[in-house]
Amino acid sequence: MELCTISQVCKEFAISTRTLRYYEEIGLLESKRKEDYAYRVYDEEAISRLQYIILLRKLRIPLKEIQQILSDPSLLTSLQVFKKNVHEVTEQINALATIRILLNQLVHLLESKRLRGKTEKPVKDETVLEVLDTFLVPTFSMKEELNMDDVTTKKDLSKKEFSQVTDALTALRDVRVLYIPPYVVASIQYKGESPEEHAGDLLDAFIRKVGLYELKPDAKVYGFNNPDPSPDAPTYGYEFWVSIPESLEVKAPFTKKYFEGGLYAAHMITLGNFHEWEWLINWATAEDSKYQINWDSKKVNAMGGLLEDHLNYVYHSHLNWPESDEHQIDLLLPVKVKGE
Repeated sequence: MELCTISQVCKEFAISTRTLRYYEEIGLLESKRKEDYAYRVYDEEAISRLQYIILLRKLRIPLKEIQQILSDPSLLTSLQVFKKNVHEVTEQINALATIRILLNQLVHLLESKRLRGKTEKPVKDETVLEVLDTFLVPTFSMKEELNMDDVTTKKDLSKKEFSQVTDALTALRDVRVLYIPPYVVASIQYKGESPEEHAGDLLDAFIRKVGLYELKPDAKVYGFNNPDPSPDAPTYGYEFWVSIPESLEVKAPFTKKYFEGGLYAAHMITLGNFHEWEWLINWATAEDSKYQINWDSKKVNAMGGLLEDHLNYVYHSHLNWPESDEHQIDLLLPVKVKGE
């Protein structure tokens, strides 16, 4: 049976080594050790299993549900998961259809007013507000989507209900543009197999040893490849930065650095979905984008300025929060306004 190396698998299936290793960590995939070979390899069964995992991820099946499918070979589990996801996708389609109806009504209304020489601002236009008043949305959380079944006609929409509609529309946005202030950081880097794991262990020990939660409860943790993997050099490294008080002394193997901060486009992923880096870069390079990528000419890090914001990392270290399918990371792409 032919065995494939981690670099061969990543190249063949266009996934990152980090994603592959994460699938192993949570038990979705298994690798083997070849005698007199330092790195892990994958057999035919593992390759077939990975193909199925990738297919299910493309269908937006959560990792927890993929675990259920793979751990139970019966068709019943797969059927239940697929039916549930069909229902959720249908609700999302209905939500977007509802929003499209509302936007089209507003477009037609404003075009009609413009042709008649009207100049009222939409936020003060009573007719526009009447269009909005025809949509009533019951109480829902920020993460819930609008559903066509939830929409009824009402003429006395309250400010609270109108705010809920606005919040729902905002929740549909996938990218946030934010300014990150400068930080003094403690840096740790490891090159070799599973560099994120090894560097992360050192970082956890550092955070606990210095009592960073008490010194700086708002501490941020950023990470990036250093050096980047390549077809010729599959062994790569990973570097973590954690923001610290400027007066804090750090000892080897940690080093003290200064992070200048700046403007970033942020896109949140759950752990393992690092392929969405490509999606974020495509968002920034789209012809109609207001922003452009602000590549780091100084090469402060090996990813050209790209960062991964490990949300709640300091709390994870102190409280032993386990990494899971809900573990969130912000992908941070340095940007600037076009023309500036």
